[in-house]
Amino acid sequence: MAQRFGGEFSPQGKSDDTRPTQPGGSFKGATRTRAGGRVNLLFLAPFPLIWKAFTSGPVDMAQYLVAFGALILAAWMTREGIKAQEAYEARKVARRPALPRKILASLLTGVGLGIVGIVGHGVIEAGIFAVLGAVLHSFAFGFDPLRDKGMEGANLHQTDRVARAVDKGEAHLAAMTDAIKRAQDRRLEARVENFQTVARDLFRTVENDPRDLTAARKYMGIYLQGARDATVKFADLYARTRDAQARADYEALLTDLEQNFAARTQKLLSDDATDVTVEIEVLRERLQREGVRPD
Repeated sequence: MAQRFGGEFSPQGKSDDTRPTQPGGSFKGATRTRAGGRVNLLFLAPFPLIWKAFTSGPVDMAQYLVAFGALILAAWMTREGIKAQEAYEARKVARRPALPRKILASLLTGVGLGIVGIVGHGVIEAGIFAVLGAVLHSFAFGFDPLRDKGMEGANLHQTDRVARAVDKGEAHLAAMTDAIKRAQDRRLEARVENFQTVARDLFRTVENDPRDLTAARKYMGIYLQGARDATVKFADLYARTRDAQARADYEALLTDLEQNFAARTQKLLSDDATDVTVEIEVLRERLQREGVRPD
């Protein structure tokens, strides 16, 4: 579906949005997703089995269709596994994925190719196809993260609370992304992405020092939930009416959210720096009392 583009040279004229933007804009910290390209080919590769199925006898047809289903499921599991790994890698504190999707995808690939081998060749060939398929899939896409990250030597209860809070915040941000797409306006999508960048800066700050969670919990929970609800309602309204006043109010809300989230992040960083300074001074005083002097 076509989307309205509100650029400088569009029929709507030059944008009057003169607010300062974050350095790097909505692309700050962005990385290219690996859940495309080769993964999309995995969805296309099994389709010749459909032709084979409906030009074969009933038993062979059933086996080909089972193989087709296994390979399509493997492709889907691969894509979801890559997304889960990217989310894991983007965080400094993260638990390993509960379901090893890419490993299961390798096994499903082996099963699918093994069934094809049985139908078209024999048991030995089927075993070769299954092993090669599973091994090559693992080499191509790797394994799932199998260990928790950023939790070594830390208070597991506290880091677990941070991980859950970040998961909840990311869910709110994802819902905002899905909702604003209904407005069919690229500038609004970019504004939401810019706010999400600021919000994720707060997430990373809390992950670096889980003690900051108490001060940031309201931002990562209540405020993001409110932003999500406002985005859903605005997107539905704007998609129907293209109300300019509603748009202006929503953009003003995003600006307020960005400023408040950025201010909270800076406050947490400032507090952390103060804590470090205090720790250094306390240690120096103790060394002086012990009579320790540098050579």
